[in-house]
Amino acid sequence: MASIIVQVVVILLDVMAFGLGVAAEQRRSRATVTPDPAQEYDYCVYDSDIATGYGIGALLLLAAAQVVLMTASRCFCCGRGLKPGGSRACALILFLFTWVTFLIAEACLMAGSVRNAYHTRYRGIFNGEPLSCETVRKGVFAAGAAFTFFTAILGEVYYLSYSKSRDAAGGAPYGGSSIGMGPYN
Repeated sequence: MASIIVQVVVILLDVMAFGLGVAAEQRRSRATVTPDPAQEYDYCVYDSDIATGYGIGALLLLAAAQVVLMTASRCFCCGRGLKPGGSRACALILFLFTWVTFLIAEACLMAGSVRNAYHTRYRGIFNGEPLSCETVRKGVFAAGAAFTFFTAILGEVYYLSYSKSRDAAGGAPYGGSSIGMGPYN
């Protein structure tokens, strides 16, 4: 039987990470080119930098959910053996896809947070080129939030499939023995 506590903790962490990812997309930095009072150079003025904190928070919550899930399932490869069959094969495939979506979500959230924290400063002093105030592209945090959602769904289904295969295996590896054997006299 799958642990309800593990499922609830993992889904709560994933939902909070998803919410922070969406909030980071909504609150990403925007910049405007502003001339200095002496009109000698232009510089960038950025509004809010809270999206970086939201992105890092989502990244950490998603990592915590993955750690809880992998600890509860002993990272699929450690612990007692699972019963061969459909549940084990499904758990293996879901295990791999969960890690792929997790790594993509982490990469998007990390890249968005780093890019959002980067601010260009005084440029365009000597040459007449227009100043480009670099900000994070629209959709980077949203992609991280979407893959966080996919990771949450795949992780929950993986844990259920893993638990089904683990419970079917019983106490001994690979389902145990059906032949009763006694001590040798």
